[in-house]
Amino acid sequence: MLPNPCYILEEEKLRRNLALISDVSQRADIEIILAFKAYALWKSFPIFREYITHTTASSLYEARLAKEEFGSLAHTYSPAYTDEDIDEIASCSSHLTFNSLTQYQRFHERCKGVSLGLRVNPEYSEIETDIYNPCAPGSRFGILADQLPAQLPADIKGFHIHCHCESGSDVFARTLQHIEDKFSPWFPQLEWINFGGGHLMTRSDYDIPLLIDTLRAFHDRYPHLRLIMEPGSAFGWQTGPLVSKVVDIVENHGIRTAILNISFTCHMPDCLEMPYWPKVRGAETIEGTYGEGEHVYRLGSNSCLSGDWMESWRFDHELQIGEEIIFEDMCHYTTVKTCMFNGIHHPSIGILHTDGSFELYRQFGYEDYRDRMC
Repeated sequence: MLPNPCYILEEEKLRRNLALISDVSQRADIEIILAFKAYALWKSFPIFREYITHTTASSLYEARLAKEEFGSLAHTYSPAYTDEDIDEIASCSSHLTFNSLTQYQRFHERCKGVSLGLRVNPEYSEIETDIYNPCAPGSRFGILADQLPAQLPADIKGFHIHCHCESGSDVFARTLQHIEDKFSPWFPQLEWINFGGGHLMTRSDYDIPLLIDTLRAFHDRYPHLRLIMEPGSAFGWQTGPLVSKVVDIVENHGIRTAILNISFTCHMPDCLEMPYWPKVRGAETIEGTYGEGEHVYRLGSNSCLSGDWMESWRFDHELQIGEEIIFEDMCHYTTVKTCMFNGIHHPSIGILHTDGSFELYRQFGYEDYRDRMC
């Protein structure tokens, strides 16, 4: 019997995504690397290494994870490096991108042997949710075109540009035009461009041929540039669920809430932050207010946070205490964000192998909570 609650990574689905990404990489002549901010289950890295060779980090700990567990130096970007961390970060990095010219001036001499870049901001993005838009007016991310010197420092070899979030290739094609309009005068001085993350190429409706044609055309215009993409969600997209169960059912003013043994704020934070509406296996999503009809429930957590719930879902039967509730597509931007607020029991993490066997990666207990609280 599998533990409950539990994040279950499905190896077959993960390999499907990795094979697609590897194929795009070869056909478009571009390096596609894994962004740890979306997925960092290091016990699954042996599978990843069959398809990709590098990863991207945003902090010292992620850079160490790249070097020590993935086995290669990281492509690193951080909004701001510190005196305490920069030397070790540089030792774990093959590429390192600065968010500002002041950060470059302060630290570039301490990054010898690393290919250095600048993050630039094209001031254009089609992301509609502000919390995920790095190009909104006043953004802290990247250097504007009118802030760049005509001649870049001699040790700057690349630009890093991130302006997508679970976007399609049509969005990338339109965004690329803005990138070229803003920054192509500097392209002859560069060796590489990193187009960042948010390219959801493993989504079923993603137009792969358009992406490949767009990248090949860019190569034709700038054949000297090495191209990089660093999606996160695309790797973990629809690779496995979070399995929970009903521990109680309560009713208040005609609204029924199934209380679960997991938490949105602890284990699925994007559901409350974005909000991202999760799919529940065997249930119909009713977005907005509490829906009418039979077998309709809010789903609430077992934490003491009043807002730790979402509504609503229609099932085809009355829910029962002890019944499993399965949240689909919970392997990206979940395990990397979880917390132990309120001491809520943390879901186990494991992988369902292609032969049907289950490997438990980790089970969490009281000591994990205690040690995090000092």
